[in-house]
Amino acid sequence: MTTWHVLGAGSLGILWASRLARAGLPVRLILRNPDRLTDYRNAGGLRLTENGQTHLYRIPAELAQADTPIRRLLVACKAYDAENAVAQVASRFAESCEILLLQNGLGSQQAVASRWPAARCLFVSSTEGAYRQDGFHATFAGQGQNWLGDPNDSNAPAWLEDLAAASIPHRWTTDIMGRLWHKLALNCAINPLTVLHDCRNGELRAHPQALDALCDELAALLVANGYPELAAGLAEDVRRVIEATAANYSSMYQDVHAGRRTEITYLLGHACRTAALIGLEVPHLDGLHRRLQTLLDRRGLPRD
Repeated sequence: MTTWHVLGAGSLGILWASRLARAGLPVRLILRNPDRLTDYRNAGGLRLTENGQTHLYRIPAELAQADTPIRRLLVACKAYDAENAVAQVASRFAESCEILLLQNGLGSQQAVASRWPAARCLFVSSTEGAYRQDGFHATFAGQGQNWLGDPNDSNAPAWLEDLAAASIPHRWTTDIMGRLWHKLALNCAINPLTVLHDCRNGELRAHPQALDALCDELAALLVANGYPELAAGLAEDVRRVIEATAANYSSMYQDVHAGRRTEITYLLGHACRTAALIGLEVPHLDGLHRRLQTLLDRRGLPRD
């Protein structure tokens, strides 16, 4: 069986690695430095809490500099770290290496795919929920779906049966870019506003005009990129997500309040750059982007 190398031990990395290991599949974690590896060994493995029960998974871990070949790599780090993280292990890629990119937004996936064209890059759009309790302990927070696809090859890989064995919900799609664009539009409509208004998702009900203006511009952007069917129902989709996650804080809100770098460049930044490239005017999105960057400046966080 091909080993799953998991690069990044954040919430989704822990979630995927734990479920794969639980199914008896070979998994190895790749950690970023010797201190992190020492912390992992002291922790004794990964812990995953599901339905109130916590289990320990003693998954082997290594540094990027290990010499074993990599045939399948799951990149579960943040979008802004993805390209540099992959570069650290690229010398280990076996022939016909496959890379699964589990990043938010758009831009980081294309950067990796263009830099390592010999590898097959598969993009993943996930709606599963998980949050990290501490260093190597994550809690599964919500059922969702993982859409997988390859913009350059519509043929599904045989190893999808590994995901079925590991009870990882998944579907293969021949339009992964549409899935990623739709999720980006939802995130751009919701996440930045929760940061600026310092609120939970559900409290955005009090700002219908701002939501409508953003949805109009994001819908126009979807149409311009060839997704009119996604644009048609975007406003309803945004409000449905707000209702379904009313008590939650968005991931961008959580990053800002924890003093962490956000993925603004790959979400709102990508939307604004794409609109500028095609000559589409999006004044509300541009204004929101500037306001969010100003807030990040005030908090001493990177604006990109």
